[in-house]
Amino acid sequence: MFAASGPQLTWDLVRDIRQLFEFPFMVNAFRAGSIVAVTAGLIGWFMVLRRQTFAGHTLALVGFPGAAGAVLLGVSAHVGFYAFCVTAALVIAALPQSGGRTFSEESAIIGTVQAFGLACGFLFVSLYRGNLNGINALLFGSFLGITTGQVLTLLLLGAATLTVLGFIARPLLFASVDPDVAAARGVPVRILSGAFLVLLGVAAAATSQITGALLVFALLVLPAATAQSVTTRPARSAALSVGLALAVTWLGLTLAYYSRYPIGFYVTSIAFAAYVAANVAPWVAGRRAGAAVA
Repeated sequence: MFAASGPQLTWDLVRDIRQLFEFPFMVNAFRAGSIVAVTAGLIGWFMVLRRQTFAGHTLALVGFPGAAGAVLLGVSAHVGFYAFCVTAALVIAALPQSGGRTFSEESAIIGTVQAFGLACGFLFVSLYRGNLNGINALLFGSFLGITTGQVLTLLLLGAATLTVLGFIARPLLFASVDPDVAAARGVPVRILSGAFLVLLGVAAAATSQITGALLVFALLVLPAATAQSVTTRPARSAALSVGLALAVTWLGLTLAYYSRYPIGFYVTSIAFAAYVAANVAPWVAGRRAGAAVA
């Protein structure tokens, strides 16, 4: 990201932290990253619990043709990204959910939507003759060029998303754990599923602005999966998911600022390392306990 003459880490931690916030684009990057991390941490927690990670990944990738199409039409790429993510969420939610449909059949339908969306994206890119840097940033992530207006947009969308999630959280948790019993108790499982997919589409579009569409799993999946590996208590697990997402985002932004490598690489690597540590630590502890008993 920066040449050898760019900012360098030193042993003076206070100076390094101050240097991070000397430029408005880094201030906006941390603001946007924090908003995205909180939103992705909570939405991602429900996504992992509901086993809809493939749907989340598809919604992020489907935003690619939206961005490409918007740029082709002379509209902001971010508008196209949100529009396509939410539209794809509505399409997936509108699919018939008969009791006889298996998980593999549902995955095949979602995969078909993903493949068609990517094909449209490549078509739009081939038709566009201008600079594609904006689309590249949406695909692979970037903290450069985040404006105050975009931070405000993220804040409003994030607040609206989390407000809706707060209203449906309890019945959604019930429907996620045992949908059959929830339906028998009168919980509107189908409506909740559709509403959550729309929230997931908004979260995927927002998260892609930090990680890029291809690495959206870094914030939507890994912190939530790590948290659920550590504890099964919903409140603690969801809070831990948000905390991990914030830590991963802040560390990723810091390392990307002081190096030449993209933020998507750091965010993904740190989140992956946390997930591996959370799953390997109990195994190592069990082995040591077994060896001590022997």
